[in-house]
Amino acid sequence: MNEARPKPAAPARQFQTPRELREAIRRGEFRGPTAGLCPGYVQTNVVIVPAADAQEFAEFCRQNPQPCPLMEMTAPGDPEPKRSAPGADLRTDVPRYRVFRRGAADKEEPQDIRSLWRGDFVAMLLGCSFTFEAALIAAGLPVRHIEEGRNVPMYVTNVPCAPAGKFAGPMVVSMRPYRPEQIDEAIRVTAQFPQMHGAPVHVGDPAILGIRDMGRPDFGEAVTIREGEIPAFWACGVTPQLALENARCELAITHSPGHMFVTDLKDERFRLEAGGRRLGGR
Repeated sequence: MNEARPKPAAPARQFQTPRELREAIRRGEFRGPTAGLCPGYVQTNVVIVPAADAQEFAEFCRQNPQPCPLMEMTAPGDPEPKRSAPGADLRTDVPRYRVFRRGAADKEEPQDIRSLWRGDFVAMLLGCSFTFEAALIAAGLPVRHIEEGRNVPMYVTNVPCAPAGKFAGPMVVSMRPYRPEQIDEAIRVTAQFPQMHGAPVHVGDPAILGIRDMGRPDFGEAVTIREGEIPAFWACGVTPQLALENARCELAITHSPGHMFVTDLKDERFRLEAGGRRLGGR
């Protein structure tokens, strides 16, 4: 297992509300990963595509609900996610973006995409596993990348997604290590959040997923896996970014991996009790 030497965790700036965080991002005062920020609130992945591609991408999400749990879809040209965060602006309120042109990602990751925004753009918000990390911590299950002040490690797998038109590609997973006696509880806690990727898709040998080197994630940063710990892998919302590469849309924009959009929605609204009843009402 990876016994990487952890770098000291930088003190995380505390934000009282998602709105305060989004305003700091909009002013250029915060540009880092969002894991551990605004616990209790839903974080989402962001995918922005031309309206001509939106329905086909939405179908890709419907065909692959665990890595791509679609939560909200804006009207063409409207950057405000009215259901998830009224008054927010998806052109400015994400710490960093990735821009895809004909499937190729730009090297630069902008902090503001107003100059790229078009009247036919449709933005989609997908559930994110950062949402259930507060519940893991509350259950006494530490989250290693938060402890070490790193971006979550993410790996491309050999598991194919169900295609939808030109959108196709492998599943991406995020990883959190736990001791064997903690695994069942980690599964139980995260299974309560099916719209945030739910339970792990795999626990144990990374080679089964086609992952060769845990110390070299495809996105994010490696974290320490201590002696006796087992890696657990959750479906990840970076999966659509590989589908965008294959689809070769004229222009598409996403969040940079680990740099999420933080909504005003409370995570308890999306948590299921045993038996499937949703907490917090509708």
